[in-house]
Amino acid sequence: MEIDGVLESLANQCFSDKFEVLIIEDGSSEKCEHIVKKHSSKLELKYFFKESSGAGLSRNYGMQQAIGNYFIILDSDVIVPKNYLKEVKNALEIKYTDAFGGPDAVDKNSTFLQKAINYSMTSVLTTGGIRGKNNVIGKFQPRSFNFGLSKKAFQKTKGFSNMKYGEDIELTFRLWEQNFKSQLIEKAFVYHKRKNTITKFYKQTYNFGFARNILNSKFPKSSKLAYLLPSLFIIGFDVSIVFAIFGYYYFISVYILYFALVFIDSLVKNTNIFIAFFSVITTYVQFLGYGLGFLKSKFSF
Repeated sequence: MEIDGVLESLANQCFSDKFEVLIIEDGSSEKCEHIVKKHSSKLELKYFFKESSGAGLSRNYGMQQAIGNYFIILDSDVIVPKNYLKEVKNALEIKYTDAFGGPDAVDKNSTFLQKAINYSMTSVLTTGGIRGKNNVIGKFQPRSFNFGLSKKAFQKTKGFSNMKYGEDIELTFRLWEQNFKSQLIEKAFVYHKRKNTITKFYKQTYNFGFARNILNSKFPKSSKLAYLLPSLFIIGFDVSIVFAIFGYYYFISVYILYFALVFIDSLVKNTNIFIAFFSVITTYVQFLGYGLGFLKSKFSF
């Protein structure tokens, strides 16, 4: 089970301060309690099983049970580097904020496809370039796979909403509305297991796009033209194909040039031709999923 990896990595932290770990199992058919017990001698662990209510409300449940004054939320499919908690503590001592987010990275043992997905989700050549970077599109918006929140902020905001997707960004906007500060702690990264099929990655990006338009409607001031770019990219790509059919190749050549740049950039960064090839596919899938999800949500209102 994935939970085994994250617990092992938490047990190996180079961190002397006391901390507790809460595992909230949200209605899983295959319980992980036996995995949790395996690590009970190394960690101060609490295990809770509850009926399925969605990730956001389960995180709230965990924070309600916790005894600390600052909560760190991690997904079950992450691995935490040994200096993670030390980096968080150091950053908050230098500049305290009631919320923080950290980047994610791909594990060296991931497949070529997962590494290509990681490229598409983090490259400056794609919309993924907003993850784990400050001041790319407005203020950095923490993501729930690596999210810190003070008890004070949780009590005032009531935590995550019942949104199925985008609930982390929705909480961030409410934190800002109530004058809580957030920050990106770049050194507090986690290794995040990427989707292992194109279909799963498409569904993930589709849900991201769908949620983003809902967030734009709920928080109009947060809306940015850049969030529309994936939809325009896909529409433009379809139009360029039509023009190419009738012998006008200029527009399709622009897209060919772009995907060639993606291939070269991925090849340089990953030094693997197969990852570079898959990066072209995953970049298109990311634009397609996000763009169609955004449009679907836009015209559903």
